[in-house]
Amino acid sequence: MRFLLDDEQREFARSLDAMLTASDTPAVVRAWAAGNHGPGRGLWARLAQAGVFALAIPEAYEGVGPLPVELAVAFTELGRHAVPGPVVETVAAGVLLGGVGGAAAKEWLPRLASGAASATLRMDGYGPYALDADAVDAVFTVTGDELRLAPGPGALSVSCDPARRLWRPGPGGELLASGPRVARAAGRAARWAAFATAAQALGTGEALLRATVAYVKQRTQFGTAIGSFQAVKHRLSDTLIGLEFARPLLYGAALALAGEAPDAGAEVAAAKVTAGEAGYAAARAALQLHGAVGYTQELDLSLWLRKARPLRDAWGTPGACRARVLADGPAVSAARPPVSEDFAQ
Repeated sequence: MRFLLDDEQREFARSLDAMLTASDTPAVVRAWAAGNHGPGRGLWARLAQAGVFALAIPEAYEGVGPLPVELAVAFTELGRHAVPGPVVETVAAGVLLGGVGGAAAKEWLPRLASGAASATLRMDGYGPYALDADAVDAVFTVTGDELRLAPGPGALSVSCDPARRLWRPGPGGELLASGPRVARAAGRAARWAAFATAAQALGTGEALLRATVAYVKQRTQFGTAIGSFQAVKHRLSDTLIGLEFARPLLYGAALALAGEAPDAGAEVAAAKVTAGEAGYAAARAALQLHGAVGYTQELDLSLWLRKARPLRDAWGTPGACRARVLADGPAVSAARPPVSEDFAQ
């Protein structure tokens, strides 16, 4: 199947790309990693104004969603520009609250849609941490069939990406809802979180590939650009094929989410594992082909390199995603993108 965006969706992508390019996101990422959330909050407000956080929130709560295709477009751009912060978790919290309904949804969803508030989310089965819990207005936790508003960010843990600040919320907090509706809404929120993370991973991989192609065109050995060497061409071709293989799976998952298809979970899992592995393969290729300079923190490339592996594992590890595909999606392929292992070490 061939997926083509319409004119409005392509213009949405172009407008986000222009806005994020003008926002100097590398400086925003470095400030966020240092604990200075001011530039990130300013960028968050611009994203909200562009309608990014309203895409998963129903119109009844002042959103414009659910629009999973447009969400894929937006989060691919966020990945390309390494936007920091719990953007995925805010979307997932919106889906969760929309499914639960009640007073919590009425209080928080209009604020999340407009950017007046931000949120992060921790759920059973997806690790003990809430991303950037110190930088948001609300930390939602789901334990069993209970939805709570955590009392605080908790204890800080280390991530391989300094801009992904992991906090372990403490127990307790205000009980917002409980029962089967919470469990159902949490499952749907997890699917949307995995989907948005897959789009981010795809965008991250595309940015890494673009930077690497530009670098090998100007780096020379023996008086020749290394991009002309066959081994380098093969490595970059493998990287491109992996990313291009992930793209239709991402949009297939978007259509499954839009139609609430019974196998939407398997479609999302296939997109997540394929995009995550493709983004990580792009990071490995970028690091090797940049040589020693690729290891330096001063090079902006490092901001994308450090995101690839956490995005691969967040909201569904490759193993968990493959198991979901095998269990629930007989027509879905989650094969690993091709990598030339001869040059991968």
